[in-house]
Amino acid sequence: MSTIRIGGATVNQTPLDWLGNKTHIIDAIEAARHEQVKLLCFPELSITGYGCEDLFLSDWLSEKAWHILLEIIPHTQGIAVCVGLPLRMEGITYNGACVIHNQKILGIALKQNLARDGVHYEPRWFDAWKINTVLELTRDNFTFPVGDLVFELEGIKFGFEICEDAWRKEKRPGYRLAQRGVNLILNPSASHFAMGKSQLREQEVVKDGSRMFNCAYLFVNLLGNEAGRMIYDGDIIFGLKGEVIQLNNRLSLKPFNLVWCDVDFSNLNATEKHPLTDSKVKNEEFIKATSLALFDYLRKSKAKGYVLSLSGGADSSLCAILVAEMVRRGVQELGAEKFCEAVNIPLSTSTNEITGKLLTCAYQGTKNSSEATFTSSQKLAQSIGAGFHHWAIDDEVESYESKIEKVLGRPLTWEQDDIARQNIQARSRSPIIWMLANLKRAVLLTTSNRSEGDVGYATMDGDTSGSLAPIAGIDKPFILQWLKWAEKELGYTGLSYVNNLTPTAELRPSDRAQTDEKDLMPYPVLLQIERLAINKRFSPLQVYMKLKDQNLPGVTNSETLKNYVRKFFRLWAANQWKRERLAPSFHLDEWNVDPRSWCRFPILSAGFKFELEELDGL
Repeated sequence: MSTIRIGGATVNQTPLDWLGNKTHIIDAIEAARHEQVKLLCFPELSITGYGCEDLFLSDWLSEKAWHILLEIIPHTQGIAVCVGLPLRMEGITYNGACVIHNQKILGIALKQNLARDGVHYEPRWFDAWKINTVLELTRDNFTFPVGDLVFELEGIKFGFEICEDAWRKEKRPGYRLAQRGVNLILNPSASHFAMGKSQLREQEVVKDGSRMFNCAYLFVNLLGNEAGRMIYDGDIIFGLKGEVIQLNNRLSLKPFNLVWCDVDFSNLNATEKHPLTDSKVKNEEFIKATSLALFDYLRKSKAKGYVLSLSGGADSSLCAILVAEMVRRGVQELGAEKFCEAVNIPLSTSTNEITGKLLTCAYQGTKNSSEATFTSSQKLAQSIGAGFHHWAIDDEVESYESKIEKVLGRPLTWEQDDIARQNIQARSRSPIIWMLANLKRAVLLTTSNRSEGDVGYATMDGDTSGSLAPIAGIDKPFILQWLKWAEKELGYTGLSYVNNLTPTAELRPSDRAQTDEKDLMPYPVLLQIERLAINKRFSPLQVYMKLKDQNLPGVTNSETLKNYVRKFFRLWAANQWKRERLAPSFHLDEWNVDPRSWCRFPILSAGFKFELEELDGL
């Protein structure tokens, strides 16, 4: 055995973009060849992309992927390449990693454990391959083994753990691979992004794997907002006998990243350890992930920009900053020319000018709106260069109310008609901001956050109107602290106005002193209840017992806490229909409340009636 240069290449793929996906793979192979890489690993399902969903059940998708593989094979002279694709045999689809060397297929290793929790539904599309099972397959003049395989290159034995394979502690293929004498384990993955997950991945997959199996270990993840909701961070991690010896900087806006490492298999301890520079700070992870997600969503949707109803509050201000930061980071990493070309706008060199071409904001006030929120929205838009308009919607609101008053035969009052009068203001903003987005051929951003999604604190067809909800996967306390961090650490001085405001919907008259926390409960309390009820799936009684001895803000006695728990569960159950209709959102945290990805709940239920009664006896 000797020193071999091993490479990992992450690629930003898109379902059904056969030409683009193939080009990224071939370009990465050529870059690896230029660096004299001997063995190159791509991510899981790198030919098709991971997000093809029910198309994996078709015959034609896997067949098309096979033909793309045939077009990649001629580019493998002098280099071994591992690419991911679905393999369909006798009407069943398997998830495979194909090893090609010198224009020959050496075999296809098949995934043995399927992800079935959280955002993953792999058993719907794939079958798990049985351990210690190998078949021979002949296709297009290639005869090769498929299944539970070990490969050899220049005296080095290597095998695969494909994504979920490595997370099943008792079922990891690595145990059997170690018994079969492998020196290297490759892990091609499509492991979704969540803040803090990379550290867990480094420890449990790479460090633990390389230590337990006494080998070199390479993890390679997909990159980008592939299909709309999931973000992939493009993690490339080299491990050796319990240590991380090299990794890349994640969440790049480039079409592919290549990282290589010279591994001395005759003396693993002699392998060079490289400086580790990737940031794991949660606030930085968040802005890098959302910048990448918005960049990909914009260019892949072929939209002309983003439109935002900018209220001057925290949520819409955050959405504006996310677009501005997407521009800043895109220009910084790609250069102004390549960035503008990618999003199909005329070249500008100033980030503020580019932001102005891509982001249009509008403040839609009513007589209940304050001068403070108008100033907050105007100053923020001006500071980042976004287009800014403002108008009043009182005429529209009064028109709707007067018509209903004639129907009811009485005037509307705040005492009797509070919710309806609030909602009509939010809904009156929707048609005109949609019209602006349509005219600009832009994506309309909605500004609901996860805390609001929990309890339905949003007006359907009002502030939920839009085609993309970039912050629906994160909680309000995180948003509030992040905005203060961004003002200080990222230099967004225009946030000083919103950072001095108390969150409020501004839908009631000012003399009623409306605030979000008065309407709901203290946000830190809501977050703790959500964490236990939704993420940990505890019952109302269990949630109360977990929280009763904690010193939570605004909780003065046990009855107050019980009332907050009751309110959360009742509102959660009553508002599932709203969550079913929320715009697509990015998965950014450990969990989210999007029923199309992470959290499913019945639209109709008994609303925890019996479970909440258990609190009454305490």
